[in-house]
Amino acid sequence: MARSGRYKVKFRRRREGKTDYYKRRIMVMSGKPRLVVRFSNRYVTAQVVVSAPQGDFTVAQASSRELAKKFGWLGGTGNTSAAYLVGLLVGYRALAKGVKLAVLDIGLHRATAGGRLFAVVKGAVDAGLEVPHGEDVLPDDDRVSGEHIAQYASNLKQSNPDLYKARFSKYLAKGLEPENIVKHFEEVKVKIMGKYAKEEKAKAEES
Repeated sequence: MARSGRYKVKFRRRREGKTDYYKRRIMVMSGKPRLVVRFSNRYVTAQVVVSAPQGDFTVAQASSRELAKKFGWLGGTGNTSAAYLVGLLVGYRALAKGVKLAVLDIGLHRATAGGRLFAVVKGAVDAGLEVPHGEDVLPDDDRVSGEHIAQYASNLKQSNPDLYKARFSKYLAKGLEPENIVKHFEEVKVKIMGKYAKEEKAKAEES
């Protein structure tokens, strides 16, 4: 253990690998809302957070946990497709609260081009939320829709049916054949977009 008088114990959340205070300070000082993206072993969570002297305030939030309950999503809750749908949800909800721009807060996650992190960004941007980013970091539409899953499942179903059933048991238990995930993804996406389009229309009529 360091014995120098200059040694400082890092903040608890930094020791636990949860917060990079140097990056956080830069984002807070910008005065802009933050699009906070976090992953657990099973779920994807996104929040639009505004910082104030009293602390952080969550303006909008979405989680892949609610995709199944509210929108009938039968796919995985931690994959790229789910991450995109979470981004779409939080984007619409942020816009409904008057937030039009947010800077990406990835915490201590590694920024991998085309990964789940940027699938959330792509969803939020498609909803209309402005999130500064480079176009080359976003996953393509095929990746987001689960085309790679569908292709793999289709090939596996023909070559090894038993392994297909074992590997995609959770999908099949929910009643979704994984080779049809692209179609299912589009259906859920349209459902989310339709819900918020109706809400915007209702607000416009009231005003």
